[in-house]
Amino acid sequence: MIKHLLFLSFLLFLCGCKEQKKESSLLKTPSNSSSITYAKGFTIEKKTSGITIIKVLAPWPNAEATYTYALIPKEKQALITLNIDEFDAIITVPVENVVVTSTTHIPALEELGVLDKLIGFPETKFISSKAARARIENGQIKELGVNESLNTEAVLALQPKMVIGFTINGGNSAYETIQRSNIPVIYNGDWVEETPLGKAEWIKFFAPFFDKVEEANTFFENIKESYLNAKELAATIKVKPTVLSGALYKDVWYLPGGKSWAANFLKDANAEYLWNDNHENGSLSLSWESVLNVAKNAEYWIGPAQFNSYQEMELSSKHYLQFDAYKKRKIFTTANTMGDTGGTLYYELAPQRPDLVLKDLIHILHPGLLPNYEPFFFKPLL
Repeated sequence: MIKHLLFLSFLLFLCGCKEQKKESSLLKTPSNSSSITYAKGFTIEKKTSGITIIKVLAPWPNAEATYTYALIPKEKQALITLNIDEFDAIITVPVENVVVTSTTHIPALEELGVLDKLIGFPETKFISSKAARARIENGQIKELGVNESLNTEAVLALQPKMVIGFTINGGNSAYETIQRSNIPVIYNGDWVEETPLGKAEWIKFFAPFFDKVEEANTFFENIKESYLNAKELAATIKVKPTVLSGALYKDVWYLPGGKSWAANFLKDANAEYLWNDNHENGSLSLSWESVLNVAKNAEYWIGPAQFNSYQEMELSSKHYLQFDAYKKRKIFTTANTMGDTGGTLYYELAPQRPDLVLKDLIHILHPGLLPNYEPFFFKPLL
């Protein structure tokens, strides 16, 4: 889930003393900070010189590293000299082609109209986008192995202008190999964001690389308006239904922490998530007994891991049968909304379309509030 390392051809950047002075004053010129309202993991500054500076502040959870990228318009590259030691990558934009490494990157490229720039991806079978699948079948998007052990030979053969990568802890030897070959790797930390609109705002991170800033701003404003309108509607309901989430895996029950992305959706849907007072922004690992003690009488069960039927849950563990939500058939899952090759559409598209997730939850948790709405991600367990 998530993504980043960018690189660039080396033909730009010589740096002697004079150039360093020139560059210093260049970077100190006035700038306009892009309005990033909800996302906490990156910033964008557009310098009056034309350079765009992107800083990734949270590339992975609890990261101490900050990554800084300079984007130079092609028409100005002959006029600008930068000290490469001051940046993790310097990119000439708009970028001609790219490799990305998470399915969450695909919707942003598609929405910005630059899916044709994508030339490689690890584990293409997980991509659900119909437009992307057509390009895979036509050989226009190459298979690159697995993100944790990216096929570096295949990446180097493609010679992408940059790779957008992600890592859970900062360690990825494949990225290091790619960077040594002068292909920039850019870290994307959208998956670290805790709020629905924070994740969605990362479309603005992609936009400057492709000269699509206005398109990204317009798209996000529409998503934000749709989301906030739905949240306001949910707030009109006085009674909050109680909600359980997660499931057992090897005798451990994993469920969202109280400050997590998933928990924030339930909060905005005006539901009482039963671990709402917890302060973890990741997942919790609990015993099934402790979960039963808290949530035996929960009215709804939202997101029972990857289970898609009651029978499958019963065969997995008889413990599930003790919960009211199971007995009353009030369990809803994203596992039954699949792409053509078996990828779960929720993991690919939901970060960019939080408004659809929220409306799904409102439709489920507050029957009648959105009477004509057709759920997109969350469907009743079979």
